[in-house]
Amino acid sequence: MHKQISSVQNGLIKSLVVLSEKSKIRKESQTFIVEGRREVSLVLQGGYQIKQLFFYPELLPADFEIEEFKAEEYIAVSKEVYEKVAYRGSTEGVLAVVKEKSMSLQELKFETQHPLILVAEAPEKPGNIGAMLRTADAANVDAVLIANPKTDLYNPNIIRSSVGCLFTTQIATGTTQEILEYLKKQNIATYAAALKEDSELYHQQDYTRATALVVGTEADGLSDEWLKQADKKIIIPMLGKIDSMNVSVAAGILVYEAKRQRNFK
Repeated sequence: MHKQISSVQNGLIKSLVVLSEKSKIRKESQTFIVEGRREVSLVLQGGYQIKQLFFYPELLPADFEIEEFKAEEYIAVSKEVYEKVAYRGSTEGVLAVVKEKSMSLQELKFETQHPLILVAEAPEKPGNIGAMLRTADAANVDAVLIANPKTDLYNPNIIRSSVGCLFTTQIATGTTQEILEYLKKQNIATYAAALKEDSELYHQQDYTRATALVVGTEADGLSDEWLKQADKKIIIPMLGKIDSMNVSVAAGILVYEAKRQRNFK
């Protein structure tokens, strides 16, 4: 018999709302919230630990086995409670409290000698971060590195906009200098996307070796550290009236050129 909660005034439910809204609480508890059956399934595939699984039985198929999610605790909730805690409204009936995983550079593991890595410096908008993670998953890149992160990566907006791809790709964070030093130590060539006169056309480079493609924000571009220390600066031609494009779009163009050169392997 699962535990049941029917009141929105329940202390556990109030703590769920705070966990969803406050980055500080997520960091202190080292937990975060994931909503939706597909997203929670991807959490499991990514090797995360589910602490608690809250579910609204009437939204689940009759033959659905809630224990498939392998949570430490299962809690059935009323419609009122689910609507209180569900970010997307009453859609799929499942919401999980998940234990964070380390995002240390030292824990990255590559199954190839020629990994393809996407690096984003100081991304801030959850929608852009989510879109880049979806691109990384679609292209099956070996890792995504976030330099000088401005946003909590377990923000519900990032999880939602990434459609759970936050859990399907290796991710590590660090300062720009830490990531630069890591890439150099691993003999991974760095290609920094920059609108500079000495930048070379992106499609004329060799991305078949161990490669890191580095993008910055639309507003500020990449820091001087990347521009000075990257192996090459590259540019995507701007053929219209403006001089920049959305960072997630730029990342997609670069990543898929690299995958094309690798015969999409």
